[in-house]
Amino acid sequence: MNDNKLKRVLIVGGANGIGLAMANELMQRESCEKIYIVDKQPLPDGFGHAKCVFFQEDLVTSDFSLFDRFNDINTLIITAGFGKLALFEQVGQQYIADSFAVNAVAPIRIVRKFYDKMKRPDDFYCGIMVSIAGFLSSPFFAVYGATKAALKIFIESVNVELEKAGSPNCILNVSPGSIQGTAFNGNATDLSLSTPLAKEILTHLENKDDLFIPRYEEVFREVLERYHDDFRAEGRHSYEYKLQSGRIKN
Repeated sequence: MNDNKLKRVLIVGGANGIGLAMANELMQRESCEKIYIVDKQPLPDGFGHAKCVFFQEDLVTSDFSLFDRFNDINTLIITAGFGKLALFEQVGQQYIADSFAVNAVAPIRIVRKFYDKMKRPDDFYCGIMVSIAGFLSSPFFAVYGATKAALKIFIESVNVELEKAGSPNCILNVSPGSIQGTAFNGNATDLSLSTPLAKEILTHLENKDDLFIPRYEEVFREVLERYHDDFRAEGRHSYEYKLQSGRIKN
């Protein structure tokens, strides 16, 4: 693998989970010069490196002026996002507003900050954590899935605009199912579990792929085919699957 492309990296949401795993992986690379991490949560105790600079920022209330200072980057990775398994009737108005602010609006606004860089003929690497929930109906994830569907369409549309503008760059849509070792849904961060996926994502980013669905052949090809054939039936199947998974917290 050619690991000398991602030199000066901004990771939004890099203080835990898959973002932290990618930051940790990049820190090991001699070719990576600087890693900026922006997150609402502080970095874990003991996690630090001379290459790493941390900025604390809440994307719900941000005016996004912070992102004007990262003019030297050649890589943008956005992993910030949150969700919880709950019926729509169980979530409040603030949760809905905050979900769209962090999961959809913030990534789009941040990409806009660096869009001029992306259009240039110079290499610029950009990846966003989306979700397989953005591709199909996901009961218990109605709001979360809606935010991720917005991101999916945004990425696909902008990638066409970049191509037609003659840019060599694109946005990588990373759309996994559940990820082991992350703090999503209240779980604990465990880099030993999330690092293999982090390495895969970085490889797809360096290759300038526009879509990466982990475990596509093993799991999600069949799921997406079922959804395409009958989205109502697949929605019911998803509902029952989540109930039986033990992930629903009463």
